[in-house]
Amino acid sequence: MEDATTLLFALPDYRVLDVSLEPDGGRRVLVEAVAEEAACPHCGVFSRVVHERPVRRVKDVPHGRVPLRLWVRKRRYRCVEAACPRRSFTEATDELPLRSRLTGRLRERVTAAVTRTNRAVSEVAAEHGIAWGTVHRLLVAAAAQRLGQAEPTTRIGIDETRARSVRWLLTEADETAGTAPVWRRSDPWMTSIVDLDPAHAGGILGLTPGRTGACVEAWLELQTPAFRDAVAVVAIDPSAPYAAGIRRALPNARIVVDHWHLVRLANLMVTEVRQRVQREQHGHRGTLADRAWTHRKLLLRAGDTLSEKALARLKNLLETDDPTNEIGAAWGVKELLRQLLQLHGENYDPAKVTAARTAFTQACETAAMPETTRLAATIAAWWPQIEGFLELGVTNARTEGYIIWSLPWGVVDVADGGPRVWWATRSLERVADVPHVACLRE
Repeated sequence: MEDATTLLFALPDYRVLDVSLEPDGGRRVLVEAVAEEAACPHCGVFSRVVHERPVRRVKDVPHGRVPLRLWVRKRRYRCVEAACPRRSFTEATDELPLRSRLTGRLRERVTAAVTRTNRAVSEVAAEHGIAWGTVHRLLVAAAAQRLGQAEPTTRIGIDETRARSVRWLLTEADETAGTAPVWRRSDPWMTSIVDLDPAHAGGILGLTPGRTGACVEAWLELQTPAFRDAVAVVAIDPSAPYAAGIRRALPNARIVVDHWHLVRLANLMVTEVRQRVQREQHGHRGTLADRAWTHRKLLLRAGDTLSEKALARLKNLLETDDPTNEIGAAWGVKELLRQLLQLHGENYDPAKVTAARTAFTQACETAAMPETTRLAATIAAWWPQIEGFLELGVTNARTEGYIIWSLPWGVVDVADGGPRVWWATRSLERVADVPHVACLRE
């Protein structure tokens, strides 16, 4: 029969070995697993031979008004199978899995506090004396379990979502720890993952805080092996962190870059050249008296969509306000890139793509401007992904098109709100499919 202290403490699969009083009036509780044997995680052979019994501190639910500090004596067994390469292993239970520093009942209480009462992650973390990141991981795991993991799909799109402007939050002082109030930056960015498979209805598969490769990799690791194996194409913006995270998590998937952002880079290059030329020629920024400034938007329009009147205005602009022909050269480079990117999907032809890329590269070399050289370097660095877009015709338009309407909660932090937003969009169907306005016209 179990002793009274073990029955009162009621930690499943563990018995209380000792309870002592600490100098601050708190209680120190030492427990040990009831089972006296465990299976080797490598070979599965049970062992009762104990190699050592290290003691580890773990967090548990509060008991009464006095602090309670839980220590666990964890057995480290020797593997008795001679052919097993693993010589020793540490016991693990459902209540305390391997490397866990929280008891199962504390994990359940923290998860319920965030998901059922709509409290902020930072508030729950401070109440239970655990790290913010730990509470957030529990929230993500609970959302994945409640909503179910994403169904396998062959194509996904990944893009950043700005929830709001940057906010700075003042944290409260902690007299016990001796810390003063500090300002903390609240990140307004989230990463959305969308189903791009044309055979599916589409929809947001998941949301994760931040816009780094690590957050993408972490989300993909939460999915099933079947989901990861099924993904063949991933559409992204020209983001090196996203690409690195995808390569680590999905080494066999093909990454494609959306053409809208490439055209945007080309338009930005034209703007930078125009601004530089105007400063060099006039000694100031563009004004209403400068044709290049008043017709700045005309320079960014697609050349094959200009009317005869618009083409005449463009020609007049280049003749009167571009004495060095640099603005005209930049505009020509931009148009050559557009023509290259139009050879995607059904228009894809390897020979035509090679010719168009050569023309674009030679134009950048002939222009010999810092802006065009930088654009050419970007296209060269992302060429494998650009070629994938041209061949497959997969864009990130559906990812760009999904927006999230007003939510029934006030989100204190985007990283806190990401799983909540996902929860809302999946369970309340608050996602709207907004048509994506393409920069290029077929």
